[in-house]
Amino acid sequence: MTIAIRAFDPGSPTAATDSEAAAEVLRAALPYLVVTPRTLGWQVANSPAAQHHRLLLAEEDGRLVGAARTGIYYDSSEPGQAYLNLYVHPELRGRGAGRALLAAGEAYVTGLGARTNFCWSLDDEHSIAFAERNGYRRGRSAHFQRLPLTDGSLPPLPPVPPGVEVRTGTSFGDDLREIWAADNETSGDVPDDVDPAPIDYDVWLAQYWEHPEHDRELTSVVTVDGVVAALSFAITDGASRYMSGLAGTRRAYRGRGLAKLAKSSSLHRARAAGYTEAFTNNDAGNEPMLAINRWFGYERCATEIRWVRELTG
Repeated sequence: MTIAIRAFDPGSPTAATDSEAAAEVLRAALPYLVVTPRTLGWQVANSPAAQHHRLLLAEEDGRLVGAARTGIYYDSSEPGQAYLNLYVHPELRGRGAGRALLAAGEAYVTGLGARTNFCWSLDDEHSIAFAERNGYRRGRSAHFQRLPLTDGSLPPLPPVPPGVEVRTGTSFGDDLREIWAADNETSGDVPDDVDPAPIDYDVWLAQYWEHPEHDRELTSVVTVDGVVAALSFAITDGASRYMSGLAGTRRAYRGRGLAKLAKSSSLHRARAAGYTEAFTNNDAGNEPMLAINRWFGYERCATEIRWVRELTG
């Protein structure tokens, strides 16, 4: 068995085959994600230059058995922080692909000047042992949750208060600065080991709003007296799977149930569009959002752990 590591090249003649195989590995390793081959290639080709995003592929005797997404947290308020998330097909663990991907990824981000590396893994015995064996220490935890959309369990839409309007992402035309400002404000309050800095409008537009998995018709934006107050981003695979991106409320409008209203509207439209299951992921300490998801009927399906290691020295 020979493990070879190479970087995905979106201009290669094998790019389509590679992205299909990598997406299959990611879905097998972490079945709670919404990921498509198109997105994997798009991220490599379109991520900001400062992110240095790279998709590493692990092959065993010519077969793709693992992948890693790595780069720099370009939007962190603290410089020198990197990410390296590994995915190995669960039937092919323990054969060296994870170690090879980790070594290649750490060398890559260290060469970019990274001092600290963050990784996510599932909270299982194999992943924990791998992380600890390689010098990583445990950070935050987060919960994946699943909601079936075909069994009638989705609660009815909450009533819309006077002065409140629920709109789709497509209804705002080309000027999205109010949504951008609300996204920056709400995402800054999400618990995280990496503190995000505000994202410039043009970067946000290209990386989030125009992301190929972002479904603007299913994204909900709640306004109060015409001002954007809450939102719920919709991520889909274009087939059966829906995942919530950021869902939250601006600070001045919290405590009125607006995030629940935004997310409910998005989920109802997703069900009507034929999506059969919804996923979400929340920090284990984000009790307000976890409570909202329990109200919807989401059930926890997995927990993941954030790991960190200092790369200097």
